[in-house]
Amino acid sequence: MIRRRHVFYVEGYDPQGAEGYYDIFKRSWTRFLKIWPLQAKLGALEIDSEFFAHWEIDASAPNWQVHTRYEFLRQEQFIRANMAEPMPRQVRRALWWTIDYLFSGAMFRVFRASWRYGLALVHFQILMLYWISLSAAGGAFVGFVLTHFFGVPVYLSAVAGAAAVIVCFKLLRPLADRWFVVQINNHWPYLSEYARGEPSCFEPAINACAERLVAIARANAVDEILVIGHSGGGVTAPAVVARALELDPDVGRHGPAVILMTLGSIMPGAGVHPKAKKLRAIIERIAVEPSLLWIDAQSNKDILNFDNFDPVAGIGIDAGPRRCNPLTWQVRFRDMLSEKFYRSLSWHFFRLHYQFIMANDTRAPYDYFMLVCGPITSSEWAKRQRELLNEFAEDASYEKARGTSQASS
Repeated sequence: MIRRRHVFYVEGYDPQGAEGYYDIFKRSWTRFLKIWPLQAKLGALEIDSEFFAHWEIDASAPNWQVHTRYEFLRQEQFIRANMAEPMPRQVRRALWWTIDYLFSGAMFRVFRASWRYGLALVHFQILMLYWISLSAAGGAFVGFVLTHFFGVPVYLSAVAGAAAVIVCFKLLRPLADRWFVVQINNHWPYLSEYARGEPSCFEPAINACAERLVAIARANAVDEILVIGHSGGGVTAPAVVARALELDPDVGRHGPAVILMTLGSIMPGAGVHPKAKKLRAIIERIAVEPSLLWIDAQSNKDILNFDNFDPVAGIGIDAGPRRCNPLTWQVRFRDMLSEKFYRSLSWHFFRLHYQFIMANDTRAPYDYFMLVCGPITSSEWAKRQRELLNEFAEDASYEKARGTSQASS
C-alpha cells in the first residue's frame, strides 16, 4: 500500500496556470470528501520557481494514511505570451496549420482515428475562418455604404473599410475567446512544430520536469511517482518521461514505481501527421520500456479525446514483440456522475473533457482523487477497477488491509 506519493501534473495548453488548476482541485476536493469520508488536509498553493508550483495533500482512513506532494509543471508563462502575440501573426500561423493538415493528409488521418475529434478540430478551424470572414464582410459593408450612399471617394471608402475590418475583428475577440477559438488555433501550430522536432516553447519545461523526476526517483523517498498529462499534456507528459529516461535509463528502477498516466490525450491528433517523427519516437520509446507503466485513460463520452484507440499502432508505430505499454483504461463518466448532472453536460464538451481531473458524484472505478491521494497504486486501479473499488468499506477503510492486519494479530 502507498504511504507517500509524488505527483507531477503536466497541464494542457491552458493559460489559467497553477492558480486556476489549484482552484479546480480545491473545489473538487470538497466534493470528493462527500463520498469518501476521510480525515484530510489540503495544503495551500506554493509557487516554487519559474517551472514548478505545488501543494501538499494528507488523507487517511481507519487503516491507511497517505501523503502526496502534488507538483504542478508551470507552462502558463509561455502559453499566455503565445496567446498575447499580435493577432495577425496568430492568424497566419493558424491558417498555415489548417492548410498543412489538409494537404499533408494529416486531417484525413485524424478523421480515420476519430471522426468525432476530427469534427471538433475542423470546428475550431472553421470558427477562425468565420471570424476572419465576418470581419472582412463588416469592412466591405462599410466601404460599400460610404461609396454608394454617401458619395465618398473609393480610396477613402477603402481606408474606412480596412479600419472597419480591424474594429470588427476586435469586437468579435471576446466571443472567440469564449469559444476557445484563439486558444485552440494558437496551440496546434506549436504542438505540430514540437511533434516534427522543430525548436519549441515546450522544451524548457519538459527538460526541467525530467530533471526533477530523475531527482525524486533517485531520492527513493516515496512509494509511487505519478506523471499525469491531461489533454495536451498527453503530448508533453510522455516527453517528460522519455527525456528522464535519456538522463537516467534506470529512472524506473531506483525504487519508487514510475507511472505515466495520459488522461483524455490529444496526442494522436499530432502523432498521425506524416512529419511527426519526434513525437512518434517518444511514444515508441515509452511503449517498449518495461521499467515503467503507461496508462492511457479514454472516454467515449468525451469527444475531445481519442476513444477506443491504440495510441501506439494507431499513429503508425510498429513496436514489435518488445511492446509492453500502454494499458488502456476505458472510463465511463456515466458511472461517476449523477444521472441529472451527466445529462446536463451533454453539450458542455470542455467541462466533460475536464472530468478526468475532477471529483465524482459517486464512488466509481475511476476516481481521480483516489488515484492521487489514495492508498492503492494507479496500476492496480487500472487493472482491477470495480473489483478493487469493492474492497473499500463505507468508512473508506481498505478491507483487504484490514483482513491482513487482523490475521497478523
